Amino acid sequence: MGALFACCRLFLWPGLGRSTSGFWGPRSPFESPRGVLSVSTSPLIDSGAPRETAIPQLLKQEGAKLLSLAGRFCGSRTEAEDLVQEVFLQAWSGWDKFEGRSAPGTWLYSIAVRTCQRMHRKKSGEPDRLESLDELLPLGSARMALLPSQDAGPLDLQLQKEQVELIEAAISSLPQDFRLPLILKEVVGFSVQDVGLILDLPENTVKTRLHRGRLRLRAAMDTVLPQTQGVDPNYSREVCLDLLAAKQKCLDKHLEFEFPDGIICERCASVFGTMDLAQATCRQIGEGTLPEALQSQILVRLEGS
Repeated sequence: MGALFACCRLFLWPGLGRSTSGFWGPRSPFESPRGVLSVSTSPLIDSGAPRETAIPQLLKQEGAKLLSLAGRFCGSRTEAEDLVQEVFLQAWSGWDKFEGRSAPGTWLYSIAVRTCQRMHRKKSGEPDRLESLDELLPLGSARMALLPSQDAGPLDLQLQKEQVELIEAAISSLPQDFRLPLILKEVVGFSVQDVGLILDLPENTVKTRLHRGRLRLRAAMDTVLPQTQGVDPNYSREVCLDLLAAKQKCLDKHLEFEFPDGIICERCASVFGTMDLAQATCRQIGEGTLPEALQSQILVRLEGS
């Protein structure tokens, strides 16, 4: 048992964090490749470039993601589009004051977050509490989720659509303090460090909120997947929580979580599999495009301001 405790520690396990097909078998048809981040892989924008060059580039690179962020806070598509326009107008007017201490994308999302918070104050009845770890974990549940097969048939494609709708609703139901870190990390694709810079929060605080938010999304994903009779975990609660912490660290860093065959029990495999599906679905949500009409409208407003 002592050896097992040791191997539960993420960075003490040889080979953990390599990019592989996954410890429970081939990737789900809904799983996105690790490490494909929209913000970090975008072409670099010169912080010394004139705004006439820099802001249209930011609009092209980040406009769709910003619209996705706005959509998680606004009551309608029109409000979300108005918010995106406001963000780019602020970026246009403030570009000359941008000192280049952070990446232009990070700076832009800092403006977006402040705009979201200003335009959408907490409303009466909006959730301000997230369930505890005990409430979010299904370790003692009588049922557990069956992961989809690798071959995506018509039923799996319908399931995928339901997953997107469910995850969108689950994100919107999160308290704002948990919603913002999760959207910035899982939908937009920022690193934990950059999320901390954007929100002006310590990295450990970002991780705590992100980990709890992920478990809420995982619980939502559980409700749409087919279920089977649950099995008891192979190990103590403490070991299962160590494994969960290791899994969360891998998700934080966009690394594959791998243990040798036989280490992960069916219960933990189901939990971790639904976490991966939730993260992949978040990526799907962020893969939309900015409508050409909206992009043109923003450019016209920038030129006229």
